[in-house]
Amino acid sequence: MLPNPIASRRGRLLAFFLLYVTEGIPLGFTATTVATYMRQEGVEAGRVAMFVGLLYLPWSWKWVMGPVVDCVYAKRFGRRRGWIIIAQTLMALTLMGGLGVDPVGQFRWFIALVLLVNVFGAIQDVAIDALACSVLPANERGLANGLMFAGAYAGQAVGGSLMLFLLARGLPFGLTFLIVPALVLLVTISIGLPMREQAATAEEETDAAIPLRVRLRTYPVAAWRAFTGSRNARLALVFAALPAGGYALSLALQSNLSVEFGLSTDAIATLALCTTLISGVFCAIGGKCSDVWGRRRVLGITVALLAVPGVILALTMLREDWVMPVDVTAEDRRVGSAALLLTFWITTLTYAAVHGFMYGIRTALFMDVCTPAVAATQFTAYMAVLNLVITYTSIWQGAMIDTLGYPMTLLVDSGAGLLCLIPLVLMRGLTPSDEPAIPASERLPD
Repeated sequence: MLPNPIASRRGRLLAFFLLYVTEGIPLGFTATTVATYMRQEGVEAGRVAMFVGLLYLPWSWKWVMGPVVDCVYAKRFGRRRGWIIIAQTLMALTLMGGLGVDPVGQFRWFIALVLLVNVFGAIQDVAIDALACSVLPANERGLANGLMFAGAYAGQAVGGSLMLFLLARGLPFGLTFLIVPALVLLVTISIGLPMREQAATAEEETDAAIPLRVRLRTYPVAAWRAFTGSRNARLALVFAALPAGGYALSLALQSNLSVEFGLSTDAIATLALCTTLISGVFCAIGGKCSDVWGRRRVLGITVALLAVPGVILALTMLREDWVMPVDVTAEDRRVGSAALLLTFWITTLTYAAVHGFMYGIRTALFMDVCTPAVAATQFTAYMAVLNLVITYTSIWQGAMIDTLGYPMTLLVDSGAGLLCLIPLVLMRGLTPSDEPAIPASERLPD
């Protein structure tokens, strides 16, 4: 029998890394592999953008599952463990159902299936975050959170880049709907099943004795107070509801252009792999820099820099007279020039570095403003709002691409991404000196 992975420091760090890998794999698979396949098969750019936007919709309401995951559980399976195992299993089974659905010919049915996969993924995310809050000691949380986000990026690389590499080498598209769920179930077997949560504390036993209907009824009041109880919390909610910098080069527009410019499947997979790895590394670097120089200062500069790659690519496309989407199935279709392809690669990789840098700082900012008593729920809600931003941004970009073209979409996206600087500037007191220091006795060795 496998040892309990959360019983030791190394086991906990590895467990949370791998649990977040299972979150990234389905997202990378659907947003990169499936989106690329759809575009290569001739699905319109706007519909692909809508598809990618809808992928993130379940993640925007995952905060609703917070009280359910907290209050509904069976002691036999563990307060969080049971939800994780159930969500991963249902996620894998739903992915397997993709074998019988044509993503091009049965577009609506396929969207419904993928939405269901992401519903289970969002539920899993809530349970994993709740488990982390309850089992991670204070001196492990920073490293563990860094590894969790790295795991998510690694999972996206596996579900996206690795699957594209395999497809380029002759793997039938249908088989990916067996490989991806198999990878998820591998983590379930090695981490979820042998996991054993610690015994409930006296306070948790007292909470468990409160009737479920009472706990569910009081939750919205506590959550609302957390969001509106301070100036920074209110401004943070506004900040979360706005796109932080340009978004286009991280959504379907990038996948669409990769295909339209004539990149091979291998090249698209390489680009996706590079962007996810670069983002993961810079996510950790950004968080560390904000600890030294201050959250708002570094975050504001980074958000402003995120507008630059999109503007450069838009101006290059205008110069090349590449405005509207092209028919990728046409035999004599146009492909991108060497200069356009070079600009696309440079701007995409640069964006990945700056976006990753921003993401780590933004996450730390939300942790700074959370009320300790409801920190896990409040943080999950901020993350849910961020995913709602991805959904509505991807949808309006898809509509704009079809009507006004790529350059105008990139320019509007870059401008809209600067609006979040207003609530950011109005925040006060978010500096490293305001944060409690970890006692020397609890620090990890260098």
